[in-house]
Parts: sequence; C-alpha cells; structure tokens
Amino acid sequence: MAMVGLFWIAEGDVYVGAKPSGLAPGVRLAPEGVVTLGDGQSGLHLWEDVNALTVADVPVKSLMRQVGVVKDVALGTVREMTLPLGHGLMGKAPAMMAVRVESSDGDHEMAAYVAAAAGYSRTEVDLSHALLARLTEGAATMATTLAAMSQWGRAWEGGSPRSAEREGLLREWVGQTLSGCPCP
Repeated sequence: MAMVGLFWIAEGDVYVGAKPSGLAPGVRLAPEGVVTLGDGQSGLHLWEDVNALTVADVPVKSLMRQVGVVKDVALGTVREMTLPLGHGLMGKAPAMMAVRVESSDGDHEMAAYVAAAAGYSRTEVDLSHALLARLTEGAATMATTLAAMSQWGRAWEGGSPRSAEREGLLREWVGQTLSGCPCP
C-alpha cells in the first residue's frame, strides 16, 4: 500500500484519499466507475456518465500544519504514558475531503479520509487534480491511466515513495514527461 498524491494505491485498487475499512467512508476508482464506499454513501457512478471529478477541502502541507501534527503526537504520547490503564485516548478522526462527481444525473459529493496527516504538497495536489481531470477525458484515457496506476500498485513493495518519486509518478500518469511538465 502506498500514497501517491491524493491517491492510496493498495495492490491493484486505487482510492481517493485513504483506503476505507469497515463502515468508514471512501472512494475507489474502478474500471467501471467511481465507487463510493462506507455507511450512507454506497454507490457507483459509471465513467460514461462522469463529466468531472474533483476533490475539495484538501489540506495543503504547511509549516503550521506540520507543527500541529508534531504537537498532537507529543501530547498523545504524554497522555498515554500518564493516564491510568483503561482510560485510553479519545481518538481524533483524520480530516475529511469532499470528492465531487459531476454526472449526467446531477452532482454528487462523497467523503473520503485524508491519508496525509500533515497535508499534501501543493505540487502533488495540483498534479492529482490534473490526473482526476484526465480520468474523465474518455474511456480509453481512463482505462489506460487506471491500468498504469493499478499495475504500479501491484508491483510496488514497501511504503509510500518519497516526494520526488510521487510527483514523477503523477506526472507520468497525467501523460507528461518530467522535463515537459508545466506544473509547479
């Protein structure tokens, strides 16, 4: 499993945001369409009906966000060490993003958990938005792009790649070369 931009790729499955478990909300990009998962938002939006696919409320990495994450981890560690057994911590849920599908039958908004605790880099956000737009360009483009992402996920071993490699993968999947990308 690995995070690349706004995507979580687990073996051959591609998710927007974190891969959901149980009844948690999530969005999977499947060959047949955009699959919404979780309690209260299960469904399928066929690619042939999808006109646009966007993500809003994406946390962008900043120094303040990183400091906040470090502070939360430190406070959580201190609490776990000092509270008597049985009290445990009240877990803080990860942030949510809104995945929006514009289709022939209207606009739909689904929720997905953010996978990056400190937020995503601006470049990865921009490249991810470009990739989402590319998925709606037509069946051949969508199938080729999703197949490349899935193939990479099946072949990849280990955690998430480093930032430069993630950006390179996103550029490749968008269909731009590293040297020719006008992206930031």
